[in-house]
Amino acid sequence: MSKVITLGEIMLRLSPEGCYRFVEVDKFNVIWGGGEANVAVSCANYGHDAYFVSKLPKHEIGQAAVNALRRYGVHVDHIARGGDRVGIYYCETGASMRPSKVIYDRAHSAIAEADPSDFDFDKIMEGADWFHWSGITPAISDKAAELTKLACEAAKRHGVTVSVDLNFRKKLWTSEKAISIMKPLMKYVDVCIGNEEDAELCLGFKPDADVEGGNTDAEGYKGIFQQMMKEFGFKYVVSTLRESFSATHNGWKAMIYNGKEFYQSKRYDINPIIDRVGGGDSFSGGLIHGLLTMPTQDEALEFAVAASALKQTIPGDFNLVSAEEVKALAGGSANGRVQR
Repeated sequence: MSKVITLGEIMLRLSPEGCYRFVEVDKFNVIWGGGEANVAVSCANYGHDAYFVSKLPKHEIGQAAVNALRRYGVHVDHIARGGDRVGIYYCETGASMRPSKVIYDRAHSAIAEADPSDFDFDKIMEGADWFHWSGITPAISDKAAELTKLACEAAKRHGVTVSVDLNFRKKLWTSEKAISIMKPLMKYVDVCIGNEEDAELCLGFKPDADVEGGNTDAEGYKGIFQQMMKEFGFKYVVSTLRESFSATHNGWKAMIYNGKEFYQSKRYDINPIIDRVGGGDSFSGGLIHGLLTMPTQDEALEFAVAASALKQTIPGDFNLVSAEEVKALAGGSANGRVQR
């Protein structure tokens, strides 16, 4: 299997049990997660050598985060230790017409204040096949944006395929700031993943499709994919498409374009959603596995969409499924019958 590197922040997620609201509980469940950490766990589950790069404090809470990654087979050799705090986010799970809610408490986390001297990116990228990052990491802080750039440069020096999940987060930065940081980083990217909102807010592209109104004509996406490929030289442009009927009922599919062929996946009706946090990360992890191991972009995309549909049935940030389970769903087994 392949060596996959991801760079980002793993956070302590504090969530009420089930669908309780923040204000009515007196205890929270501890869950570990964060964009690129979630991707690393997915890749490790599929049998890859997955390495997560970050910085965490030396204290016990930092160690608990490291242990959470180790539990699922992620290599932690390149996690620097130091700094004062682990980022926290609170997540309240929505239901029906009440949306889920996230509150961040992540300022001044160890990775947000990490220095380039904390990492030897040439050593990290040596022998790697794939490097994945997301728009969340450069949004954390200017220092983290600099780390992202240095990691991308090292990946290119070592001939590593680079993927990005654009992942715009309005609670972390403005669209103007995102465009100023993200656009220059696109020259390092081979595989660009994002939805229609991400492409507009991070890169300034808007597809010719009325997503809110449910008019998601694939041709509208094909045109924007072609423009993005022409401007940035991507090898693949990929978009997920979520139809949000309620907090617990979504339609889910995706599209991929390699400069010649445009392919649209089959659609999954996910009802009920158990936990949609990490759904996009599970898609990225599935796509990385698919593009590394499967002969066509079509098969890679179907694997990614099936993986992320399954993730949304699992509590927590991590997608704890095997490649075999994903292939069974992608191959048509969606009835949920007991496996005996």
